[in-house]
Amino acid sequence: MTTILVTGGTGTLGRHVTELLRADGHEVRVLSRHAQPYAVDLREGGGVLDVALAGVDVVVHCASTPRGGDERAAGHLIEAARRARVRHLVYISIVGVDAVPLGYYRSKLAVERLIEASGLGWTVLRTTQFHDLVARVLEVLGRMPVLVLPAGVGGQPIEVREVAARLAELAVGAPAGRVADMGGPEVRSLASLARAYGVAAGRRRRAVVRVRLFGRVYRAFRAGGHVVPGPGAGAGVGTFEGYLGERFGGGEGK
Repeated sequence: MTTILVTGGTGTLGRHVTELLRADGHEVRVLSRHAQPYAVDLREGGGVLDVALAGVDVVVHCASTPRGGDERAAGHLIEAARRARVRHLVYISIVGVDAVPLGYYRSKLAVERLIEASGLGWTVLRTTQFHDLVARVLEVLGRMPVLVLPAGVGGQPIEVREVAARLAELAVGAPAGRVADMGGPEVRSLASLARAYGVAAGRRRRAVVRVRLFGRVYRAFRAGGHVVPGPGAGAGVGTFEGYLGERFGGGEGK
């Protein structure tokens, strides 16, 4: 049995990782801002972090926020992991962090580099966006009378439970460095994903306006910097329609 700490262990991904590792017989500690007994804001650090890491073999670092502070949080975690002699740090990152000049992506890339230079055994897995994030974006966009989408941009959403299973597998293995990126089974246009979401949610079909945007971020997305390249390269199986069917109780569209 391995003692494993999951940061962000109450979040969208972390809770699934925690469940899988516990089901496999491992002792799992959950660290988040509010989860007792290891309630820690990693951006602030503190003594509770050392307590949480005492005797831990592996850390799965899922905690992250687009509101800033990921690099500071990773620094505190790495320092504490060194003190605790953690043998393996596993980090979940995003496909395209080195290709898309988005602020949050740059922060995730900086954390990757901190982990690589940490002196700890490490593994980094990059994945495409989870189904639920794509759905949240489409939910917000769908509130407008006309659905406005950036022209020429697609996505490759992936089932979060598949990512959790891969992370759990990596956590109990040896440090592997940067492993193969993981993406969903299909690269889809945003218009296609929006139509599927509208059908599943029972929404009236709306006019779609595709707008050509400008700037380096948009160009990187149009170039596919955020998807796993190559035919069949994505390791995921669960489709966006499958996710929508679970969420809404049915509905197909593509």
